[in-house]
Amino acid sequence: MPDKAKEADLAGPGVSTYEKLEMVLPNDYSSLLTRKETQVAIAEIKKTIEEGLCRELNLIRVESPLIMDRDSGMNDYLDRDGSRTPIDFQCGLGLDKKIDAQVVQAATKWKRFALKQFEMEIGEGLYTDMRAVRKDYFLDHDHSSYVDQWDWEKVITDKERNLDYLTDVVKRLWKVLKEAEARAQALFPQLKSDKYDSLPEELVFIHAEEILDMYPDLPRKQRETAILQKYPAVFIYGIGWTLKDGYPHEMRAADYDDWMTPSVMKDGEQMHGLNGDILVWNPVTKRRHELTSMGIRVTKDTLQKQLEMTGQLDFLELPYHKMIMNDEIPMSIGGGIGQSRVYSRLLHKVHLGECSVTVWPAKLKEICAKRNINVLD
Repeated sequence: MPDKAKEADLAGPGVSTYEKLEMVLPNDYSSLLTRKETQVAIAEIKKTIEEGLCRELNLIRVESPLIMDRDSGMNDYLDRDGSRTPIDFQCGLGLDKKIDAQVVQAATKWKRFALKQFEMEIGEGLYTDMRAVRKDYFLDHDHSSYVDQWDWEKVITDKERNLDYLTDVVKRLWKVLKEAEARAQALFPQLKSDKYDSLPEELVFIHAEEILDMYPDLPRKQRETAILQKYPAVFIYGIGWTLKDGYPHEMRAADYDDWMTPSVMKDGEQMHGLNGDILVWNPVTKRRHELTSMGIRVTKDTLQKQLEMTGQLDFLELPYHKMIMNDEIPMSIGGGIGQSRVYSRLLHKVHLGECSVTVWPAKLKEICAKRNINVLD
């Protein structure tokens, strides 16, 4: 029988209603930094992370698109059920036929193409200061229609398509995040607070199957909350593959991360996936807090198999997917690090809107005002 709670958990991000959100947000919040200090801290964190990414992963900064050709196949649909679609529009005044364009939802696939465009060699990569719009999110304290990310991608070899390589890269990213936290705390010592824990020194690496074994009756978000009570910072491997309970840990698009490749045996059980997420405990909201998703990208074989599994083989007719099938773009690893997500965690904020400027519902702003949460206009 279908598990209704687990099915509902796959529907998308966000708390789901403002009545529930009102019960979630803290009543005793007071920002440790003023609005002006927050902006100064953000600038330092941003600089530290960008320098660290370049150093640890051998990346350079490149420009990334805000709009894409609709028919290129490069825009990101974020999941596999079609529930979160891009903004479509036409542009090109004076053309006999205007260009069919879309606002970017994420630069996940474009980055892999960009490795070829910028002639990256094995071991070299790029990062972008990416901006996007995701119109189909429930807007709460940690989900916004405006998306700011450090999107990065790096050329790898076939021999590096394994869990050990993925793990090494994740550890390097964690080192960069810890350096950014230390920089912010040096600039504003009040951030090293007895009230709110800093990020732990080490991440715990765990597979989605293992978390399911630990909490078999809980939906995915509740499993993540439970594991973060035990380990306040985790990297969860294998997101997208259907687990033994019949559900993926989370819906993941079939045409960028490789979530089907057998990766590790534990206690005689085969586990799958060369991707994952960094999640941390947020001591301010007392909730799970996702910082980054990343993974080793599909080969032409795993692309075809994953599209077959998700009923999307028609994607193989799109230009981007043809490039993969024809070995025209390199094998790679990549990910996206949420900028406002990182700022809010390192600066002990409740709401993304304390760190970035976008639109929020009047209802949400009323709730925040009652709780001393200063959302920016």
